[in-house]
Amino acid sequence: MADRRTFLGFGAAAVLALATGCTGGATEEAPAGDFSGDVKGNITVLTNRTDLATTALPEYAKKFEAKYPGTKVTFEPVTNYEGDVTTQLSSGEYGDVLLIPNTVAVDQLGQFFEPLGTIDELKSQYRFADEKAYDGKVYGISLGGVANGFVVNKRVWAQAGITAPPKTPEEFLAGLKAVDTKTEAIPFYTNYKDGWPLSFFNSQRAILGDPAVNETFPTDPNPWQPGKLQHITDGLLFDMVRNKLTEPDPLTTNWEGSKPMIGTGKVATMLLGSWAVPQMQDAAKAAGADPADIAFWPFPYQTGGKFHARIEGDYKAAVSKNSKNKATAKAWLEWFVTESGFAADQQAIPPAVGQELPAGLKDFQATGVELMELPAATTNSGKEDEIIKASEIDLAGNIYRQKLVDIARGAAKGDKESYFAELNKRWSAAQSQVMQ
Repeated sequence: MADRRTFLGFGAAAVLALATGCTGGATEEAPAGDFSGDVKGNITVLTNRTDLATTALPEYAKKFEAKYPGTKVTFEPVTNYEGDVTTQLSSGEYGDVLLIPNTVAVDQLGQFFEPLGTIDELKSQYRFADEKAYDGKVYGISLGGVANGFVVNKRVWAQAGITAPPKTPEEFLAGLKAVDTKTEAIPFYTNYKDGWPLSFFNSQRAILGDPAVNETFPTDPNPWQPGKLQHITDGLLFDMVRNKLTEPDPLTTNWEGSKPMIGTGKVATMLLGSWAVPQMQDAAKAAGADPADIAFWPFPYQTGGKFHARIEGDYKAAVSKNSKNKATAKAWLEWFVTESGFAADQQAIPPAVGQELPAGLKDFQATGVELMELPAATTNSGKEDEIIKASEIDLAGNIYRQKLVDIARGAAKGDKESYFAELNKRWSAAQSQVMQ
């Protein structure tokens, strides 16, 4: 696999309760992790990076083993990471260090992983420290961060007469229409068939410039009302499809095939994370095109006269509660995050506070965008997950957005207003139960 789940692996799957082997939420008062003992012996690290498991990752391990003589790091690559590792969690055998699957609800973290410290202790050392935390305790540290926005072929956009990021959805649609009229490119590519790229319409929460949005979002019973976040983001998706500014047949899209398409200018735009930029640049280079054509633009919406883009951690690495060598496991995790250079090698935002942004994100900042970390909900922690489950609207997934695309292209009944009304009705009913 070579999709975004093998970058660092940011998962956008809806959080689900683990089906087997679970006995409820995390321990109410999980003690601080016990990592005493010498850093020596063997550890097993589960990884979704099947493409690096026998190449780059062992090279990092050699450096760690040189720093800590007597240690040995073995990698266990997992292709279907979310599904297979969820099963392993239920069995109790899941290595020493692993990426936390998105199937683990926040109140279950303490069942499977050792607390690494408190949010207050770790937020001064690591970005995104609160993203896998519960009851003030941090259970996972990001391997790197990403920004959210549009990957564009700026040469194609320039051919259409546009050299700066559009500032409003209306300007963006007009730009796509210019691409459609003046170039041979597909203006926007949804990657509908693979599905998961549609989840990035849920990664635009910073556009309103509100750092408390994760706390307040579960309190809103109607997020698809005009002017609200879901209406802005999902509405843009609908309008692009309805105006025939996307691929002719969404049922035949192909993620791997889309990389050389945008790299060579057959596609102009995709909504993804900044992790995709080096992948598209590599595809351009392999196809004989100019990697410099690929750029990253903010979502076309401004608050207070400024673009805002969310930056967030990718998969979080954690120490297994069942590890027999927790001292070495934690030492590996901390070394990999702070000293290995992995994030820089992947052009990701380094998780260690104070380390420089990669060049591509500096270019992104030059568009005038403000990069925002959005703190996780505290008062309403876990409430959004509960509403998602009760409403059966996979807000962080792709199923309801695939239906949105189907309606927009005339393959399903309804229109934007009727579908958004249905979503509001379902969400509101679940929200009133969860938040009562």
